[in-house]
Amino acid sequence: MEWSRLICNKRFGLENYHDPRNRGSRSEFQRDHDRLVFSSPFRRLQNKTQVFPLPGSIFVHNRLTHSLEVSCVGRSMANEISARLRRKYGNESWSDMLDGLGEITGAACLAHDLGNPPFGHSGENAISTFFSRGGGMYLQDNIDEPQWNDLIHFEGNANSFRVLTHRFQGRRTGGFAMTYSTLASIVKYPYESSAARENGKFGFFTSERESFMKIADELGLKRLDGESLAYARHPIVYIVEAADDICYEVMDIEDAHKLKILTTEEVIERFQAFFPDERIKEMEGVMETIHDPNEKVSYLRSCVIGRLVEKCADVFVENEAEILDGTFSGSLISHLPEREKDAYGKCVELSYERIYSASSVVDVELAGYRILTSLMEILVDAVRNPGHSYSKLLLSKIPSQYDIRNPELFGRIQAVLDYISGMTDVYALDLFRKLQGQSLPAV
Repeated sequence: MEWSRLICNKRFGLENYHDPRNRGSRSEFQRDHDRLVFSSPFRRLQNKTQVFPLPGSIFVHNRLTHSLEVSCVGRSMANEISARLRRKYGNESWSDMLDGLGEITGAACLAHDLGNPPFGHSGENAISTFFSRGGGMYLQDNIDEPQWNDLIHFEGNANSFRVLTHRFQGRRTGGFAMTYSTLASIVKYPYESSAARENGKFGFFTSERESFMKIADELGLKRLDGESLAYARHPIVYIVEAADDICYEVMDIEDAHKLKILTTEEVIERFQAFFPDERIKEMEGVMETIHDPNEKVSYLRSCVIGRLVEKCADVFVENEAEILDGTFSGSLISHLPEREKDAYGKCVELSYERIYSASSVVDVELAGYRILTSLMEILVDAVRNPGHSYSKLLLSKIPSQYDIRNPELFGRIQAVLDYISGMTDVYALDLFRKLQGQSLPAV
């Protein structure tokens, strides 16, 4: 793959209006960033669970604050990589295009969670399980196999690509009309559901198959051999993934400390493990001037993020040839030097032992699973039987942008998934209560 093709400001759906020249003070990639910030799906992330319950007396991360922080970290990492690549390719006519890496990464990081349903990862599991082992199993005989694979492996990443590219009813061609490079940079698993690996992950639904092919071919993404459609990742995906992993892991630990799930001593021990002895002594000198335990943890958190950004940038530049060739295996995090890799691994272990199993976290997952499963059962039945009296009443409440009257069953089910995955936690809970007769308007 070639950087001169991978960095492209052509807009999806607006190809006939493409002008490769920069217009005004903002680049096209900056426009992507701003377009996302002002969008409704992005604003709704403020009421979608990251890990801990929302809201609470202590502020913890939601999907919105997480996405903003990932964008900051990703942009910093990409700018570091860009500076090094500029020195390497300084004599190439296209080298100035590398300046766009930070802007593309920042925008892609903002968008990477747009397709996630409410209630964190339990929301994804609830949707896929509804079809694979739940009340939706009976639908299999009425849906094509590729489409069925989309449903039983429902994936938030693939749904993010759909949110950005699908033309919902009443909307313009191209969805958000984002640049090709930004769109490709959010697709963490660039293959269709029939090629999903052991973890069941994939990057685009059958409904967006042609859209992704168009983008991938324009950017020169490497097509992988096999019966199913699969490509090598756009290189920027590795940066977005690393930024997401860093923020997810480090910030979850900071949140857990604020909620007193982890002690200050435990967090300091885990965070100091990323550094050599000389650097630890410097940090301890700074911490002696800080008396607030939360501020001590915040200081160490910033140090850890800075170090991981630097080391991940090293890994990217050192392995650039393999990344461009599509032969790089694993994530940037998995190729960190031994000290940083071991320290990160111990943080992951701590998270699974103490954070993700915490009672409040499990309670949200259990409730979210029940809520989304119930909504799926009711809404899917309604689009299957739109002539029933109850179905008519229910479907009249669904916003017009969702194609609930699509002539194909799969299209109507996708409309239900679009509706549910776009909900906030509060909206999903409120709708669940109303449909269960537990919440009635005042009379």
